[in-house]
Amino acid sequence: MNTEQSACASSGKTTAWAQIDWPKYERQVRRLQARIVKATREGRWGKVKALQWLLTHSRNGRALAVKRVTENQGKHTPGVDQVIWKTPKAKLKAIESLKRRGYEPQPLRRVYIPKANGKERPLGIPTMKDRAMQALHRLALEPVAETTADRNSYGFRPERATADAIEQCFNALSAGHSAQWVLEGDIKGCFDHISHDWMLRHIPMDKPVLQKWLKSGYVENRVLFPTEAGTPQGGIISPTLANMTLDGLEKRLAERFPKRSGKGPYPKVNLIRYADDFIITGDSKEQLENEVRPLVEQFLQERGLMLSPEKTRVTHINEGLDFLGQNLRKYDGKLLIKPSKKNEKAFLAKVRGLIKANQAANQRNLIGTLNPVIRGWANYHRHSVASRTFKKADFEIWRALWRWASRRHPEKGVQWRRKRYFHPLEGYTWRFAVATERRTADGQPVWFKLACASDQPIRRHVKVRLDANPFDPRCHEYFSERKFWKRFGITRREAGVTSS
Repeated sequence: MNTEQSACASSGKTTAWAQIDWPKYERQVRRLQARIVKATREGRWGKVKALQWLLTHSRNGRALAVKRVTENQGKHTPGVDQVIWKTPKAKLKAIESLKRRGYEPQPLRRVYIPKANGKERPLGIPTMKDRAMQALHRLALEPVAETTADRNSYGFRPERATADAIEQCFNALSAGHSAQWVLEGDIKGCFDHISHDWMLRHIPMDKPVLQKWLKSGYVENRVLFPTEAGTPQGGIISPTLANMTLDGLEKRLAERFPKRSGKGPYPKVNLIRYADDFIITGDSKEQLENEVRPLVEQFLQERGLMLSPEKTRVTHINEGLDFLGQNLRKYDGKLLIKPSKKNEKAFLAKVRGLIKANQAANQRNLIGTLNPVIRGWANYHRHSVASRTFKKADFEIWRALWRWASRRHPEKGVQWRRKRYFHPLEGYTWRFAVATERRTADGQPVWFKLACASDQPIRRHVKVRLDANPFDPRCHEYFSERKFWKRFGITRREAGVTSS
């Protein structure tokens, strides 16, 4: 009997990777996750534990975990054992290897990636098996995390994005009676300093497995280092663990600064968090410095964390602040959210670097390299006041491309370079484009054009509902409808559809 056949029992189990019924497996896992949500909401933690055990020991969950780690961006990146799962045979064998009994995770492979400020961030790369085990246990932990999460936490959560966090900033700061002061919070080395003891006491998952992950250590320059605190950046389950560690701050703030009903002053304390970056609004500078900040510091200290003194500050909204690549500032009482200067500068530096690195490339390849970068940046900022910034960015990109063309043909004149690389298309007199071999019905060439940021329409983002849980069957219709309208890039209101 070959390996693929021996990897599966004869009692109806799948005998080949390509024959696995993935929709069926996903339905069965979602059913268990829905039951975990219900038990969590009811406070039946014994039932939660039993359902998590059932999910992490099911073949459905193990198969989905292997599928995830063999199809994501890191599928070709090995851990310390230099093993990757490429073939269907290896993937089938991996499904059967994900067992709790005898499981011992290997140390992480430590690498460093550059940060925006020029420094480097440590990244821990687990082995394929450890990644799959983390993906498996995340399937069981994430329904609990989504049910107990802070309502205004948006980072590393399914069906939530930075646009939701920015829209909540608008809701909290835009009105004339809104808070005028903002505490910009930054946690110092969040992922590296979370208390292991706190996580082992409060994270509702398999404690022995969690402890093994936290204490597995990392290898750098062939030297093994122990891990006494933190959850490594790079692990599949790490964002969920970090979110659950920081959840509860919104509730604590609400208890200390309750919202008052009726007329009269109210504290205007609102938390908006994206992963370990957050802002807290307040009615006065003294309130944020003398009452809110000590409460936050105490909350973090319980978890082994602390605020960064250099990056944590209190700012008036009229002075403006940067949050998630956007600048929030009031001009004559009106809140405008624009792409931040720092973010714009970093984007243009990246584009110029790509153009410089492709001096010898042909025009078609250069356009293919730049288009995803330009479209991605424009899509990120399309919900803000970005029209002027988009036009400025397009002009700076045009200048860089003109220098690129001039370096390639220093002996040619301006008109020759213009006719060679820039064409009057779609209202543009200088559109960087190249004609393809394809032709339209009337015999005109089909152009492969450089994307323009200013072509991206500006549209207000519809924020996700605060109590929406993607693992709760009661919210499936809401998220399905949300995906439908998002696919067409419009809202229900723009389409003229009213709620029933």
